[in-house]
Amino acid sequence: MPRFSLQNATAPFRLMRRAGELGFVARVQLPARRRQQTRGSHSHGSAKWRPVSVLDEWVAKEARPISLRQLMVFGRSLTESRLISSANYVRTELPTRISHRIRDMQQLPYVVVTNPHISEVYDLYYNAFDTFRKVKEIKTIEDNDRFCKTIRSMLKAHLTVIPKLAMGILECSGLMDLKDLDKFMNTILRSRISRRVIAEQHLALTDTFHAPWFSPGAKLSESEFIGEVFLKCMAKEVVERCGETTRDIARRAYGPDVPIPEIKIDGHLDASFPYILSHLEYIIGELLRNSVQAVVEKHQRRKDKETNPNQPPPPIEVTICESPQHVIIRISDQGGGVPHDILPYMWSFSKGPASQQLLANLGQVPKLAATMQELQVDDGHKSHNESKEGTDDFDQSYGSSLASLTSRPPNLRLGMGLPLSRVYAEYWAGSLALHSLEGYGVDAFLQISKLGNKNEQLTTRATMDAV
Repeated sequence: MPRFSLQNATAPFRLMRRAGELGFVARVQLPARRRQQTRGSHSHGSAKWRPVSVLDEWVAKEARPISLRQLMVFGRSLTESRLISSANYVRTELPTRISHRIRDMQQLPYVVVTNPHISEVYDLYYNAFDTFRKVKEIKTIEDNDRFCKTIRSMLKAHLTVIPKLAMGILECSGLMDLKDLDKFMNTILRSRISRRVIAEQHLALTDTFHAPWFSPGAKLSESEFIGEVFLKCMAKEVVERCGETTRDIARRAYGPDVPIPEIKIDGHLDASFPYILSHLEYIIGELLRNSVQAVVEKHQRRKDKETNPNQPPPPIEVTICESPQHVIIRISDQGGGVPHDILPYMWSFSKGPASQQLLANLGQVPKLAATMQELQVDDGHKSHNESKEGTDDFDQSYGSSLASLTSRPPNLRLGMGLPLSRVYAEYWAGSLALHSLEGYGVDAFLQISKLGNKNEQLTTRATMDAV
């Protein structure tokens, strides 16, 4: 076996290429000394040999992107045949999309792919791929119910993926070009969102189909959800709800005596669009939380210097702008802007000088669904799924994107809010931009496609050469 070192860390995973020529892909251990040096290392079992030809068959397939409108078509007049069609779409899409990401991981440098955290993610992905590729065609409701149990189990198991990936990327930031690491992270997270979207949508439709109040073929009104898609998402209401939640988070973090900035909303207050509510809540929640924290901390620093220490902090202003094609939400604060030394790492998952502190913080978060609800600690606010009749067990059973993670402290910073928010925004062909005036404040611009007719933005093939 050839020797590997940090000097050839940027070389492709040659051992996997060589194994691939023999018809297999191997999981290889690091030398003992390297394993001990790698933070959080754990003992691997015996090497796992897997047929690469099976993976090649799936990597050769293209993923089939879907739009919000197409997601709604399955459920707008839900019948047994449409539910089974949805099941078979998910059945073929999940292993296809997972296979592309497995291939991406196989192309990482040797010292990166054998990082304990990334290695665990690789195992999770391959086990999920191996499970889903063996599912037979769904022909009956009973077949679908069994398939849904498998989906729920996998979604719950994969709640560890985001913190594991983030820790792996931080630990490997000196072993690979940062741009390549961020490209890999963005690709794998966008793909993860895509799989959870189609899986959770199908589970929600199945739950609706089995609900006692449901009548097959009945059309849903514009004020309802079709699965996870909210047909008439009101921008003003989402900002108000997220604003109240972030203010509560700030009160818990800073104490009841610290003044919290007001959040003012103006513009086109009736703007609405179809969207997946948990995605929008995460983006708005992260942007408002950053603004609230910045304003509170700047106000605290200035308090002792001002002649009027009781003056309230400046408000955070949210402007909603509606056009025929888009809705734009601008969030403006006077929190002092982004510090100059942090600016280069603002959209990066590898945070440079702050990486060690973020590693320690991520170590406190074993699971992460990446939703605003994960910051809510006993505040009594329920997600839309939890408020639906007969669906409480549904949300808890598979750890959906609306799951709560009450163990996360409200002021624990993970360094991934902004880059992950941009992944969410771009997923449905939107955008997220941020303009900082150091010493004054920040303007964040979130653009959302209003019509719901844009396909999910996917990397449909593996991003590197096939083995």
